[in-house]
Amino acid sequence: MASYDDPRVLRAIAHPTRNRILSELFAAGSLRAADIARLIDVPANQASFHLRQLAKYGLVEDAPDEARDKRDRVWRLVDPEGISFRTRDMLEQPGGKAAYAVFQRNAVAWGHHLVDRALAVEPERGREKSVSEWALRLTSEESKEMLDEISELVERWRRRTQGAEGERTTYSVYQLIQPYPELETGASEEADD
Repeated sequence: MASYDDPRVLRAIAHPTRNRILSELFAAGSLRAADIARLIDVPANQASFHLRQLAKYGLVEDAPDEARDKRDRVWRLVDPEGISFRTRDMLEQPGGKAAYAVFQRNAVAWGHHLVDRALAVEPERGREKSVSEWALRLTSEESKEMLDEISELVERWRRRTQGAEGERTTYSVYQLIQPYPELETGASEEADD
């Protein structure tokens, strides 16, 4: 998995459309700009622009071996295993704290959106969804072991479905593993209303 510490790269993927494009490429393996535009409901020229921006930062690249001809442009992640950040190293770079603040704000908004959609009452025909929370008593080492096992399971499913034929929908698998957080002041009072 490619690991970055450049704040400019983090700012580039903090953009919601670019982040979604990366997610679609991670799930599918490779796609054309027109396919991405259809999947995320943006104009094809907008998808192409964002793909070029991601390429500028070394996150995506052409996949010429998958193109139908010389005019056909197919895109893939530079590292098919995904992207990660060395947060501590990045925070020490000039602009690192500001880039992380933008990324964090967008990530929090996206997490909130995911939970809202998963808890929405209206049914989505033919689309399974679930929100689950479990409380476990773990050591730090056990939590790392569990995270590795979950990651291996998700990766096995990604490899199994990447490039598979048939009508497919990209699902978000959102995971948090952390010590049980303390309630913020006022949060319990709101729940009692």
